[in-house]
Amino acid sequence: MPRGLLTDADLLAAAEAARARAHAPYSNFHVGAALLCEDGTIQPGCNVENASYGATICAERTAVAAAVAAGRRRFVAIAVAGPPGIALTPCGICRQVLAEFSSDGALRVVTRNAAGAPSAASLAALLPDAFGARDLTRAASDTSSRGGDVPFAGPLG
Repeated sequence: MPRGLLTDADLLAAAEAARARAHAPYSNFHVGAALLCEDGTIQPGCNVENASYGATICAERTAVAAAVAAGRRRFVAIAVAGPPGIALTPCGICRQVLAEFSSDGALRVVTRNAAGAPSAASLAALLPDAFGARDLTRAASDTSSRGGDVPFAGPLG
């Protein structure tokens, strides 16, 4: 489906379909995501919980990982769908992962509010001043201009 014909409702419907495939036996909090790639592909993702809670992966990150594994790295929008009556947006780590692929913050993030109405914001609005590759480049150039490694003095020194 060409992306010009997609509406926020279409992308949310794809996220809802992905939500039905979530593996959430511990929280029973099923989340789905639909990542719109620049080529018009919609990559679904769902949360996958693990008994070791730290190993759980969010729907947004499963969508990004699957898209990257399929050779796609340019994204236009992502929709996220959770349980009815609950407004949710991507968590902080998901926002950071999305920022890796949207250095200008223009990625459109589509969700539903608690009443179920679609809502959209740019990633930049959700994660202002995101940390990114430019920060690593800047840090590397600062270190090299001082002649290499800079000793860490620690919090007291």
